[in-house]
Amino acid sequence: MAVLGGGIAGLLTANVLARYATEVTVVERDQCPDAPEPRAGVPQSRHTHVLLASGIQALHQLLPGFVAELTDAGAPTLSVPADVGVWQSGQWVSRRNPSAPVMTPSRPLLDHLVRKRVLAEPRVRMVPSTEATGLLGGPHQITGVTIRGRAAGRRGEQELAADLVVDATGRGSRTPQWLARLGAAEPADELLDAGRAYATGVFHVDDRTSAGDIGGFYIVPDAGQPLGAIILPAEDDRWMVTLSGPRGQAPPTDPAGFVDYARNLPHDAPHKWLSTARPLGRPVGYRHTANRRRRYDRARAGLLVVGDAVCALNPVYGQGMSVAAQNAVFLDRVLAGAARTPSAHELQQAILRSSQWAWEVATGADSPMPGAVGNALRNGPLDRLADWYLGRVRDRVPGDPVVCKAFRDVLFLLAPPRSLLTSPEVVLRSLLRAPTPTPPDLPTP
Repeated sequence: MAVLGGGIAGLLTANVLARYATEVTVVERDQCPDAPEPRAGVPQSRHTHVLLASGIQALHQLLPGFVAELTDAGAPTLSVPADVGVWQSGQWVSRRNPSAPVMTPSRPLLDHLVRKRVLAEPRVRMVPSTEATGLLGGPHQITGVTIRGRAAGRRGEQELAADLVVDATGRGSRTPQWLARLGAAEPADELLDAGRAYATGVFHVDDRTSAGDIGGFYIVPDAGQPLGAIILPAEDDRWMVTLSGPRGQAPPTDPAGFVDYARNLPHDAPHKWLSTARPLGRPVGYRHTANRRRRYDRARAGLLVVGDAVCALNPVYGQGMSVAAQNAVFLDRVLAGAARTPSAHELQQAILRSSQWAWEVATGADSPMPGAVGNALRNGPLDRLADWYLGRVRDRVPGDPVVCKAFRDVLFLLAPPRSLLTSPEVVLRSLLRAPTPTPPDLPTP
């Protein structure tokens, strides 16, 4: 079996496939470093990352003991909102209403530890500095890939035969074009682009007590207040700070301008915190935030596509790593429970199911944003009614512990979005109770 892409989605998929195959070859275009370092093939590696509660559970299931390894390497664990100041719907969320914890390692650390763990499996081998250039086979049955070395002296193209080819090459996947070359129809494309842009800077705080008992900030953007901020600790006593804005209001990438941009946030606490922090380098911008889902589950293409290559979500919602882990969990579930070897089409349907909740959350949040466009835009009469109701839910999150937990469980992919409509307690509190105000200053637990 061949897996194209040695990022988190590719490695976790390879780890699962190795339980059912004699050999899995991971083709990775980068030369992977021996230590946690950003790499060119992962443009998100310099930005803030969150491992949601669902992702933590999935990694524990896929790689027993891995979460402890991540903790030992310094990855912080935070309870939200008990440890994080969350500003939503014009007020702070009560810190007495915590939901499930999250982890906030840097992306290079998580990549490094996953790669080290997966490649310790003898049936998984990685071919670094090598890129896939095309598919072998026919429109509905892929039999391998063509590959080419990227290092000097390795320019010749070779064929790599495989019983199953997996595309885990991310947003830049070329599989649609490769399928077209074989005479296959490209998969249907679902797109929703809210036009958001963000920038991330790394900071150090000389006096840890300057943040008090706060382990970070999350300023939640919405249609009426489109600016966002995420300030979270990472390993090695660093803080990752991501500021986001709508189309035409991208955060600047010079340190002074970046900090000054935070003045525009709806509360001054994050800016005050940033004013006491020391930047460790220049912020990095990112603009590729469209939600895009390619419907390979309908195409019967004869290969498997996972991760961002099949379902890319707006990164500002922090779902990507957790969805990649969920992809692998669902894949393992289908393979372990099958009386016969499942077809690539059956496996692709499982991948779709594993990302469905995250897709609904991201597109539901982005659809009401000013300037959102795309064929996945949800703006029909029923969608507008749902937005009205969800607005009432969000208004009650800050002060209502029941609504807060239900809402956070949906965001952390522990419960389906429909649970906000089917829970009698949430419905009654959202429709019949007035929002409970919280203090204007950052509340203590």
